[in-house]
Amino acid sequence: MEKIYRREKLSEIVNKLKKQGKTVGFANGCFDLLHVGHIRYLKDAKKNCDVLIVALNTDESVRRLKGEGRPRTPLSERLEIMEAIEFVDYLTFFSEDTVEHTLRILKPDIHFKGTDYTVETVPERKVMEELGGKVMIVGDPKDHSTTEILERIKNEKR
Repeated sequence: MEKIYRREKLSEIVNKLKKQGKTVGFANGCFDLLHVGHIRYLKDAKKNCDVLIVALNTDESVRRLKGEGRPRTPLSERLEIMEAIEFVDYLTFFSEDTVEHTLRILKPDIHFKGTDYTVETVPERKVMEELGGKVMIVGDPKDHSTTEILERIKNEKR
């Protein structure tokens, strides 16, 4: 089954899924170097919905957010890696600095964020309220990050 779609096409799929009574969950991130924190976040998200959509930042978006030298892994490869994760149902990507526009296109029931947020601090909380959805915090404590892994590798080389 194909998992990767542009947002507009995926919106049509979401509408059909909702008509079937499915709960559609949405998670997003750079997922530059996939690590255990990412897996725990996504696995926990999937436990709380029937269908999990994951949106990845484009390379340009990652560069703006994380700085030069990032992403380490190009979007096409990040999508391919995420496509192999069995509990991720659909994938898309976005180039904006925030995921608000993508949420407005897809209208998921639940927007999942990691434990580095609280429901009150999620930037897209108001958008989800407007759309009639909710925000849910999932995953384990934020003890893992791609930035930290890259720093560790850099320091080991010295």
